[in-house]
Amino acid sequence: MAISAVELSDIQALLRFGHGRLKGATFFLLQIADRAAARAWLEAAKVTSAADPPAPTALQIALTCDGLQALGIPDSVIAGFSPEFIAGMTGEESRARRLGDLGASDPSRWDWGRQGRAPHLAVLLYATTPDDVAAAGRALQDTSWSSAFRVLAALETSDMDGIEPFGFADGISQPVIDWERRMPVATGDRIAYGNLSALGEFVLGYPNEYGKYTERPLLEAAQGAELPAAEDQPDKRDIGRNGTYLVLRQLSQDVRGFWQFLDREAKSDEAARRQLAEVMVGRTMSGWPLVPIGDRPLAGVGPKADDIRLNRFTYDGDPAGRRCPLGAHVRRANPRNADLPGHPGSLIARLIRILGFSRGAPQDDLMASVRFHRILRRGREYGEALPPAAALDAGSPQEDRGLYFICLNANIARQFEFVQNAWIVGTKFNGLTGESDPLLGNRQPIAGCPATDTFSIPQENGVPRRVTGLPQFVTVRGGAYFFLPGIRALRYLARAGA
Repeated sequence: MAISAVELSDIQALLRFGHGRLKGATFFLLQIADRAAARAWLEAAKVTSAADPPAPTALQIALTCDGLQALGIPDSVIAGFSPEFIAGMTGEESRARRLGDLGASDPSRWDWGRQGRAPHLAVLLYATTPDDVAAAGRALQDTSWSSAFRVLAALETSDMDGIEPFGFADGISQPVIDWERRMPVATGDRIAYGNLSALGEFVLGYPNEYGKYTERPLLEAAQGAELPAAEDQPDKRDIGRNGTYLVLRQLSQDVRGFWQFLDREAKSDEAARRQLAEVMVGRTMSGWPLVPIGDRPLAGVGPKADDIRLNRFTYDGDPAGRRCPLGAHVRRANPRNADLPGHPGSLIARLIRILGFSRGAPQDDLMASVRFHRILRRGREYGEALPPAAALDAGSPQEDRGLYFICLNANIARQFEFVQNAWIVGTKFNGLTGESDPLLGNRQPIAGCPATDTFSIPQENGVPRRVTGLPQFVTVRGGAYFFLPGIRALRYLARAGA
């Protein structure tokens, strides 16, 4: 099969650039009010492509399954999308349980994304400054927009200069996409942890880490002549190619509750309070990992000094979690294991592990290699920053602040949902019991695990310190699954409705 060059001009720029240099952003969540007007607006929209040089503004468009139906896209086409996208984030009761959307985060309590408040489109608008993005938003709405759509929500973002609301450096660790298609696919065991990922993990229509093409809608050539040909089936036209799935969740962060809880645990000792916060996160507040930096760079880590210093590590040197606890947030979000846990060792040792006869520690019983479960984060903060000292002031204003979590992935179930279910809310991650993510956990009891509000910190004497009674620090306020199409596919979808 011929390996084609990546069509950057057909890929929405968010996939490649992330728009981190554009400090202003507003995410419009829309419902279609007039199908014909919406189709005309979508066909004419000037979407920013990955081939464009960095520009002062950027426009990106994504659609939910409800949005495709509202446009009149035939069911036969929609059936080719993934089951998770078709069902939606709130389409199945079991999905809320798997994602940890329980209690205060139950979808019935969401501001948007629940029944009657579900978006059809997300129009993501970025600009150099907040004033610029506001002006660009007004210009958008001066078009046929007002007749085509109802604005469900306009999610305004904040620029916290690389610091998330709890006060930690953010956006440090990201997978690097193989845009040049140089890495071999289906490589089998990859022993050393690296940061380089197959293109198909994030962009549909290309091979993923298994060397396979993720399922997506394909058409007969006569049905979609303007669409790119499917690389794995050249006689078909590929609606998915150069697109991806976008997960959007509004996460409200209780910054005051976080720092006040830690202050009580630390008995108002500032150094102890900060230390406890850092072991719960797994990095210092400035972003340094709590485990030693390695001597050799990891494959795929970028050339910038900060990337090398802050990401050149694995957990091989800290198997018991005495430096970075086994349940720390960064360890859950990215366990950094290779295909086989522990050091590679001899061929015989590797065979023993493959056959399941190894008697390692409980945390060595890993569910799957990290490289099959990576996500590309593109989120933004919202609200006013609240430094830890101000958060301790009982009189500080009660304002909503948090993160618009955005991730891009080609397989919602294997990537986002696996990370969220098995690693973030999973109470048996790394051989632990009775605890979920110390930042993102919902603290709700589950079958066989009545208490999930604990965080354990291994100690040198072998008896772990157990922090109990963790409150819920993060609450989900909304969410949806979107398809971020290639630009040709977006034009096709605008014309293909009945």
